[in-house]
Amino acid sequence: MPELPEVETIRSGLARHVAGRRFASVEILHPRAARRHAAGADDLAAALRGRVAGPARRRGKYLWLPVDGDALLIHLGMSGQLLLGDPARPLSSHVRARFTFADGGPDLRFVDQRTFGHLALAPGGAGAPAAIAHIAPDPLEPAFDDERFTARLRGRRTGLKRALLDQSLVSGIGNIYADESLWRCGLHWARPTETMRRADAARLLTAVRGVFAEAIAAGGTSFDGLYVHVNGASGYFSRELAVYGRAGQPCRRCGAAVIRERFMNRSSYSCPRCQPRPRRGRW
Repeated sequence: MPELPEVETIRSGLARHVAGRRFASVEILHPRAARRHAAGADDLAAALRGRVAGPARRRGKYLWLPVDGDALLIHLGMSGQLLLGDPARPLSSHVRARFTFADGGPDLRFVDQRTFGHLALAPGGAGAPAAIAHIAPDPLEPAFDDERFTARLRGRRTGLKRALLDQSLVSGIGNIYADESLWRCGLHWARPTETMRRADAARLLTAVRGVFAEAIAAGGTSFDGLYVHVNGASGYFSRELAVYGRAGQPCRRCGAAVIRERFMNRSSYSCPRCQPRPRRGRW
């Protein structure tokens, strides 16, 4: 699933190439794409036609396009893509929605191979759609409160990585960037959150922000072609990954072999030397 750096890269592309343009036609080509829009696909299409898109915004893994005070809320799911291109290009079988513009320029297509993503119109949601009110600010937002995050983190009784993946605590962090951030600050993913000192939390946030900044500069992380920029190009942060997906390879810091362990029906990657396992970890 695209995480914050990938979603931010897409947001930036939409802000450059879609903001200020008027929707000429909107086609919802698969009903699942509009399943979170209560009035259905036809209503969503009709509600958007003729309206002007504002600069794209983001919170964590969610995107939205302001449209005259309302918001077109977009979640990419596991495989969603937003692609700009020649309106005359062939329509692939995985295109779930298509937006053309009054200026006749590049159209926008929502492509979603696994159909886990969705679109919905949020009335009055241009500032922040009500549907994502439960999503916490991400560490790059001005609204993020380091002290509040630290207090809430230390007040939990769970494992550190499990807490980082909880979007109601901190948004935008998924499996890849949790592993990379924990490696960078030398903390084990099973560290009990109640044992985190304020200095540990500060070090963790510094690591998260550093990893995010570098990943955004690299255009995000692409592995299987399901995540690409709005122009179809891949991100190349995968070349910089320190532990994620590198089981058996040497740690970039100390040379010890990176290990892979089962975690929440997925995997965690870490360095056994740089990230010593806590005596009483929480999974």
